[in-house]
Formats: sequence, C-alpha cells, structure tokens
Amino acid sequence: MKIVIGSDKAGFALKSSVAAHLTSKTHQFTDIGPENDKERVSFVEIADNLCASIQKNKAELGILVCGTGMGMSLAANKHLGIYAAVVESIYSAKMSRLINNANVLCMGGFIVGPTLANEIVDVFLATEYLHNFEQWRRDFLNEQLAALKKIESINFK
Repeated sequence: MKIVIGSDKAGFALKSSVAAHLTSKTHQFTDIGPENDKERVSFVEIADNLCASIQKNKAELGILVCGTGMGMSLAANKHLGIYAAVVESIYSAKMSRLINNANVLCMGGFIVGPTLANEIVDVFLATEYLHNFEQWRRDFLNEQLAALKKIESINFK
C-alpha cells in the first residue's frame, strides 16, 4: 500500500513520529514535507499536494497533521474523491475507514500524542471499507457513498 504524509509546522513533530513508525513497520510512504519544524508551510498547499497524489494514483491513503487536524481536513475535503477524517481515537480511526471509506487521516499534533497517533495509524491502515458487514448494511453504506459521489459530481464541475 502506498501512503503519502505531510504536515504544517504545527504538526511536524507528530508527522515525524508517524514517519518513523511507518518506517519501522516497513510501509512504503512519501513524505511531502516540511523537512523541519522551522519551515513555515501552508496547510492548504500541503493538503492540496497530498490530495493530488491520491487523485493521480501515486498513493492510496494519506496522513495529514496540523495543530488540530481540522484545517488539514477542511482543505483536503475540497478535493474530488478525497474523504478526509479528523481522528482522535482508535475507534474513530477504525470507523472512518470501515463505514466512511476515508482515504485521508487527519490528526492534530496539539491533541494526539505520538503513541496514540501510531496506534491510530495502524488501525486506519489495517481497516478495510465494509469488512465483515452484513449485506444489508453494505448495501446501505454503498448507497450513501454513491449519494456523496453524486454531490461531488455536481459541486466539483
């Protein structure tokens, strides 16, 4: 699985911890910056670059980190085919993938500590959309996803 990660200055420390964790798990990933915590970067630009990687099939999943996760999520969700979820717990990481088919994980470096963040990342990466659900629930959630895609087709012209 190809992963892309990025942060702004506020999320740099947590992104670095997540990158080290991904390396230890031998996950393939691309870090789109910044390279240090001194560099001022736009969270909008980082989110835009990460989403473009997913849209161009250079990555399947993304991880964005800013101070709260909110700014990155707002910026990422402006892109067609991107479903970014702000996650602050292991349960929400699982549900964001299982039920909502999120493809971008957003976390807050001021909110989530490194140990919890690494556990969140592990669950987010390991969880598959609709895995082990009954058929009626699969049908319902697929209908909801189709409804979201219809809204996208109207709003992202």
